[in-house]
Order: sequence, then structure tokens, then C-alpha cells
Amino acid sequence: MARRKTTPDEAQLGFELTASAARARCLCGVDEAGRGPLAGPVYAAAVVLDPARPIKGLADSKVLTARRREVLFDEIRERALGWHIAFATVEEIDTINILHATMLAMQRAVHGLADAGLEPDLVQVDGNRCPQVRFAVEAIVKGDAKVQAISAASILAKVARDRELLTLHAAYPQYGFDAHAGYGTPQHLAALAEFGATPHHRRSFAPVREAIALGRIAPAPVPARGASAEQAS
Repeated sequence: MARRKTTPDEAQLGFELTASAARARCLCGVDEAGRGPLAGPVYAAAVVLDPARPIKGLADSKVLTARRREVLFDEIRERALGWHIAFATVEEIDTINILHATMLAMQRAVHGLADAGLEPDLVQVDGNRCPQVRFAVEAIVKGDAKVQAISAASILAKVARDRELLTLHAAYPQYGFDAHAGYGTPQHLAALAEFGATPHHRRSFAPVREAIALGRIAPAPVPARGASAEQAS
């Protein structure tokens, strides 16, 4: 989705602006969700906020309650100048590794936003690595707590992935995906040992690889989602 370009103000971008961000007319924040889990895609989102429509309460998605994230998810999609959510599949994670799959999901999110008509002149990414995009890009360590556009992206990515894991829970309720969202909790590891790996488990991750080596494969698989993306209409 794209509306209009506008000059960002400091309140929307965050309080620790880099020199390049202070000059940016269209700043895109990017973050991911789901690098560490044993199952499910890794998600990324790209967001350009609208200074004329501020959003209160933006913060790192990890410090927000699930209910608050859901509320902000809707507000961001309604008020942002543009946003795009993308992901990399489990198959891609296992083929190119989780780091490169995360960069791929981020690249898809940024280019999806641009392809919808809103091209940023600066992309700021949470962390210390940048995806390959066709725009100026910089990494901001702990950016999800410093830059509000990155905070917004972290919320979109987190909520989108959590919703995907709820869908996975409906297909495989014995694993408890609604509780641990695919992370390697004792509950998840116990289920993996008892029921085996589903097609949605990341075979390049050690606990899953070990379960498969022991012949633990879950029956009655459901089709894994293919690579795609979600964007505003």
C-alpha cells in the first residue's frame, strides 16, 4: 500500500536518529520474527510510518502483551504510509540456513513494499546485518527499541507469525504450537520425541534432525505453505 511521501519527524522515527535517518524523507523500518524456533517459517515486515498519523505505544514486540500486539497490528496497517509482510519457508531455511532465510524474508518485505508503490530512500534493519536490497540500508542494533518504524515492523512480523503457528496448532494440536510458537521449550521437545517431526519442522535444527535420525516422523502431514507475502490493499 502507498499513500503519499512525507518528511518524517523525530517522534515517529525514534529518539536515536542516525545522521542518514535524519535526512531521510521516506524511512522504512524492517524486523523479523521466528529465527530461533524449531518449526514454521521465518517472517519479516517492512513499514513506513506516517508522521501525520502517529501511533502510540510502539515498542519492541517482545515487551508487549499478545493482546497489545494485536491492537497495534491493526493500527499500524491502518495508519502507516505503507507496509508489507513476507516470509521464508521451512524448506528455504533448511536449504540456505536460517540467517540467509531471514535476510531473504527481509528482502521480500522491502521489495514488496517498493513494488506496491512506496520506495524508501533509507531502510533501517534491526540487528547487525542487512539484507540485499536496492535501497540505502543500515543495521541498527536493538533498533526495535530505538526506531519506531522498526518497532512497528517487529509487531507486524511477530503477529503474522504467531497467527501462522495457531494454524499449525489446529493441524497438530499435540505439539502445543499455540503455547510455544515453535520454540524449543521442554513441552515442544517432549512432543517432538513422542510424535516425531512434522513437515513444518526445520530439519536443519539439531533437535529435529536428531528426532528424524531416530525415525520419529509425524504421520498425516498437512501441506506446508509456499513462499508468498501479505501486503496492504
